[in-house]
Formats: sequence, structure tokens, C-alpha cells
Amino acid sequence: MLSGARAWLQSASDLRAFRLVTRRSRLVLLAAGLVGLVGGGWLIKVRLTPPPLADVMTAAVTVGDIEEIVLASGTLKPVKLVAVGAQVSGRITALKVELGRKVAKGDLIAEIDSLTQQNTLRTAIASLDEKRAQRVEKEATLANAEATLARHQLTFAQKASSRADYDTAETTVKTTRAQIAQLDAQIVEAEVEVETARINLGYTRITAPIDGTVLAIVAQEGQTVNAVQSAPTIVVLGRLDVMTVRAEISEADIVRVKPGQDVWFTILGDPERRFHATLQSIEPAPESIKTDSSFSTTSTSSTSSSSSSSTSTSAIYYIGLFDVPNPDGRLRTYMTAQVRIVLGGAKAVPVVPAAALGGRRDDGTYPVQVIGARGEIESRAVTVGFNTKVMAEIRAGLTAGERVVTGRRNAETQAQTRMGPPPPMGF
Repeated sequence: MLSGARAWLQSASDLRAFRLVTRRSRLVLLAAGLVGLVGGGWLIKVRLTPPPLADVMTAAVTVGDIEEIVLASGTLKPVKLVAVGAQVSGRITALKVELGRKVAKGDLIAEIDSLTQQNTLRTAIASLDEKRAQRVEKEATLANAEATLARHQLTFAQKASSRADYDTAETTVKTTRAQIAQLDAQIVEAEVEVETARINLGYTRITAPIDGTVLAIVAQEGQTVNAVQSAPTIVVLGRLDVMTVRAEISEADIVRVKPGQDVWFTILGDPERRFHATLQSIEPAPESIKTDSSFSTTSTSSTSSSSSSSTSTSAIYYIGLFDVPNPDGRLRTYMTAQVRIVLGGAKAVPVVPAAALGGRRDDGTYPVQVIGARGEIESRAVTVGFNTKVMAEIRAGLTAGERVVTGRRNAETQAQTRMGPPPPMGF
């Protein structure tokens, strides 16, 4: 009986221990469930609720330099560009220059066969000598006629000769004097012919009209040139120590541009180097005026109307000119220049992206959305100075370090922000 009591007590103790373990397990499971529920809710909130200001893009107000410019595309040309041609016809017997060679004014470039011009000069000189000889002859005749007239005057006064002889002698003197005057005019004409022939002979020696560099050789030695209808080009010379930039300025920008403004440009081969100059002049009309239909007398009304229509739809550009030194020869003929005409600028001023500005108000200010100290967005009016359409100068309303709203993120960007970055490739 004692052993049975002991067995009963042991079973009761085991039951109490089992109930205690079961109760603790339930508490642990309940606590784990609560923790999982709270963590899941927090995770859902983080994933589905965007962080503060996640849907806006911001930028800081910084201090920097700003320059308001007008963009233009330009072409580099030598400050002097001359096509050296032939003024007489003939065969080129010698070509004295090479491509790229520098020449001085007066240097011999080419020679043309001069035999024809030499013969023309000799003929003109012979004609001049003939006229001068005829004048000497007439001067002798005049002297004899004047002596005869003097004798007839004496004899006629003494009634020793007739009136007819006196009149004949007087007429001979007047005629001879007129013939001498005619010969004087012919001598002048002959002298002009000699001078023209001598000049034409000089044209057979083609010399450099300016100091420059041979940019092109159009004709070759042995080639025959014909200068009857037009002057054929032998070589092209250019002065390369100074280059002229012809910048095409659009009609939308030309009203803001004027001579005297600073300009700078870069070339495609060296975009980091700036070449500075001053805008010298602006041509009063675009290049298209040279082909205006108003100058054509053979165009019909239909052609004129179609030309006017095409002109009105094409872009209009005005040419701005300025010179730039080229001592090292880095700038070459017909290079393309990316020109910036400086309208104005400021240094070390507060600047913001132009996208942060709203529409201009009647009082001249612009609305800007600013991020406050607690992350809230507030609207503020600012005064703007120079505006390049990319960056804008702030003259009042903002200080360096503040942040402004520059735009809103799109739906795809916001979704990526909420969901986090995509998983690595392969997972």
C-alpha cells in the first residue's frame, strides 16, 4: 500500500510539471506571435509609406559664377583672303611657290609666257616714235610756212604781191598748226598704248599682293589660262596671324547682341581652351539677301511667291564679326567655332537651378519652394538677376546652403524608392 501511494504522488508531480511546461510554451508562442505581428506591420509601413520628401527633387543654393550668354556657330577665316589671278592670257611658264609657304608682298608667284605682250609693247613704241617723227616734220613745215607768211606780209604791204598769195600763206600756217595739234593728240594716245602694253607685260609676272601663306594652288606650271572672260585664279593667299570669326546669330538672339560685347569661343579639336575677343560688328542683313527674288528680273510671280514662302520658313541668321590673334597658327582656315557672346555676368553670387523658379510675377519676383528646417515645404518669393535657363542668380530671398525644390519624381522613381533597390542578378 505504501508503494501505491508513492506511485500516485509521482504521477501527480509529473502532471503538474507537464501543465507548467505547457503554460510556458503557450506564453512563448504568444509573445513570438506578437513580435512577428508588430514587425510585419512595421515592415509593411516602411515598404508602402514613402519617406519624408521622397517624391521631390531638391538642390542646394550654392555660391558661384554665372554668365548669361548667346550661343552662335562660327567659321574661322583669315583676316585677309585673296585669290591671286592672271590678268593676261597665256601659258604658265614658271610657278615659284609651294603649298603652305609664306610669301611677302611683291614676291614672285608665277610667270606667264610674255612673247605676245613683248611684241605688243614693241609695236606700241614704234607707233609712238612714228607720231613723234611726224610732229618733228610738221614743226619744220610750220617754220617754213610762217617764214613765207612773213615775207608775203611785207610784200603785200608794199603792194609787191597779190592778196591771194598772202591768203594762201596764212592758210598754210593755220593748217600746219592744226596738224601739229592733231599729232600731239595722237602722240598722247600712242603713249597710253605703250603704257598699257608695258603694264600687260608686267601682268605676266604675278606677284603677291599681301603678306600671307599659300593656302591653295589652283593652276599648275604648263597650264594655259584664259583671262578674256574672267580672271583665272592661280593661287589663294591668306594672312593667318589674325583670324576673323563669322558667327551666325539667330534672329531670336540678335536683338540682345551689340558690338563691343565680350565673346569667347572653342574649337572642336580643343574644347577646353577658350579664345577671347570683342564683337566688332554685325552685318545689317542676313546672307540670304544676296539671293532675294526681288533682284531677279526674269522670275515670274509664282516663282517669287514660292521663294518668299520658302524664305519665311527657313531660319534667319545675322553675321557677327570679330578678330582673334593667331600667333601660334593653332586656328586654321574654315574651322568651326562654338561662339559664346557674353550679355552679362556676376561672380561669387548665390545661384540655383533655373528649374526651381516658378513663373514670373507682376512685381518681378519668382516663387520658389524651399525646404524648411523641419523638412516642411514653404513657398518664398525671390528676386532673380542673370538667368542662363540652366542656372539663375538669386539677388534676394535665399541664402547659400538652403535647399529648394527643383521638381517631382515620376511614379516609376517613387515606386523604386519605396520598394528599395532590385535584387542582384541571378537571385
